[in-house]
Amino acid sequence: MQDASRPQTDQPLGMTVYDLPSPIDAVQADAKRVGNGRLRMLMVLLVCAAPVLASYFTYYVVRPEGRRNFGELIEPMRALPDVKVQSLSGAAVQLSELKGQWLLVSVAGGDCQAECQHQLYLQRQILTSLGKERPRTEWVWLVNDAAAVPANILPGLKEATVLRMPAEALAQWLQPAKGQLLQDHLYLVDPRGQWMMRFPAKLSTEGALKTKRDVERLLRASSSWDEAGR
Repeated sequence: MQDASRPQTDQPLGMTVYDLPSPIDAVQADAKRVGNGRLRMLMVLLVCAAPVLASYFTYYVVRPEGRRNFGELIEPMRALPDVKVQSLSGAAVQLSELKGQWLLVSVAGGDCQAECQHQLYLQRQILTSLGKERPRTEWVWLVNDAAAVPANILPGLKEATVLRMPAEALAQWLQPAKGQLLQDHLYLVDPRGQWMMRFPAKLSTEGALKTKRDVERLLRASSSWDEAGR
């Protein structure tokens, strides 16, 4: 006989039936989560790129009527190739490491004669004349052969980044204007590593002044997102 004073602990099993989610609902929920994640990622990328896009829009679109760029805009822009190059001492350098500065680039063989030396001189003068904005730029000479650089010009290259780059790799990145040679131009690369402007061939002193003005305008337009140094 069951003791009446003993508490009753046994309870009947619950018989409630719960519906499982259908496979279609689960797939739709997953797709919605993925879509929302992609949308958030796209919004983050747009926010990060907005200052860069705004500066270029200001420079190329919202500009006073009658003002013309001296340099030619490259469309589409071309990214720095991720290739190994060499310093004059023979040290290996990844070209993409140059990102983070505005690069004013010239190209010539190592046996740099009068015309090449004049181009280097103008290149240095353009950047030096930028004054307080100079730290945001870099003077780059890409040597497209194995010829030795004349010893008498080395002291003047102390501020320059001089790198040997295979001619084939250069030709796949930079291009001259029709009828010109690669070494005839100066090229401008933005801090993201995008080649974005080419200046007219064989600059005169007057042309160098106009080149400087273009560089100054771009530096002003990018001042909200670009800082000196890497």
